[in-house]
Amino acid sequence: MKYYETLADNKIKCLLCRHHCVLKEGQVGICGINMNQNGELKNLVYGHPSSINVDPVEKKPLFHFLPNTPILSFGTVGCNFKCPFCQNWQIAHTNKVNESIYVSPEEMVKLAIEYNCNSIAYTYNEPSVFYPYARDVGVLAKEKGLKNVFVTNGFESVYEIEDMKSWVDACNVDLKSFKPEYYKKVLKGNLEDVLDTIKRLNDAGIWQEITTLIVPGDNDSDEELTKIAEFIASVDKDIPWHISRFHPDYKVTDKEPTPMKTMIKAYEIGKKAGLNYVYLGNVALPVVTYCPKCNEELIVRSIYKVEKNILQIDDNGLAHCPNCGEIIKGIWK
Repeated sequence: MKYYETLADNKIKCLLCRHHCVLKEGQVGICGINMNQNGELKNLVYGHPSSINVDPVEKKPLFHFLPNTPILSFGTVGCNFKCPFCQNWQIAHTNKVNESIYVSPEEMVKLAIEYNCNSIAYTYNEPSVFYPYARDVGVLAKEKGLKNVFVTNGFESVYEIEDMKSWVDACNVDLKSFKPEYYKKVLKGNLEDVLDTIKRLNDAGIWQEITTLIVPGDNDSDEELTKIAEFIASVDKDIPWHISRFHPDYKVTDKEPTPMKTMIKAYEIGKKAGLNYVYLGNVALPVVTYCPKCNEELIVRSIYKVEKNILQIDDNGLAHCPNCGEIIKGIWK
């Protein structure tokens, strides 16, 4: 894809996310890391990761994607949202690039293979803002038989989503609220755009799972949780919904962690809305995938470790419940 559009007076319009920042010469966008340099878009973090780790894929979180496998995870600095409770704020809310560290796309893929990873995750900060770097890594990874995962706030441009079809296998999308004014005033984003992204990813056939961080007093009402769950169900009842427990961080240190009764309430709301797969995150409880047809216990996870997995995978890569034969949606091989 082309990452920018040329405008008059040496200005450009960035096409990486839905802010579509119009940049004068030398100006950077809201993300702090994409600049108009000589009438072209310069991605200032290209080749400069801020963090690289080998994680269990369950930590993304992805529960219906290559369970119990390692995934090479990396991010840069910068973000196009301003979430006050950001848990990776040290890298997401800075534009200071460590140029002394350079990892080429070829080297990143080599690292993934060296550490026996089945896939690469573009995560920790918002990957849409370092898309030129992510894409070059991902295309090479695809050629080597690896899969690619976006962990995202869902604010990609439509141009980016269209391009993602060719190399991204799965996404975890944050759906942080169902209040337009909350997205606009607190997060500095746009709810309708995020909802549109979720629909487009579904239409594109990219596997997705959705995470909602439950922040006490912000998005924990029955009404809002019901709207979120019903929206996800309206797109596809097989989309897993991860309900994540808030803990105080960054600028939000005056709130207590999400009460377990709220977490359980959200779980029940998700099931009532018709979602087949609802999961609690950041809790010290086993997390189970049940067959939506016969309720057989299929996968049991403890923290990020798979303790049990009795799914039957056929030659086409489809997963079946061994008890009733129901197909369990996801990417399993």
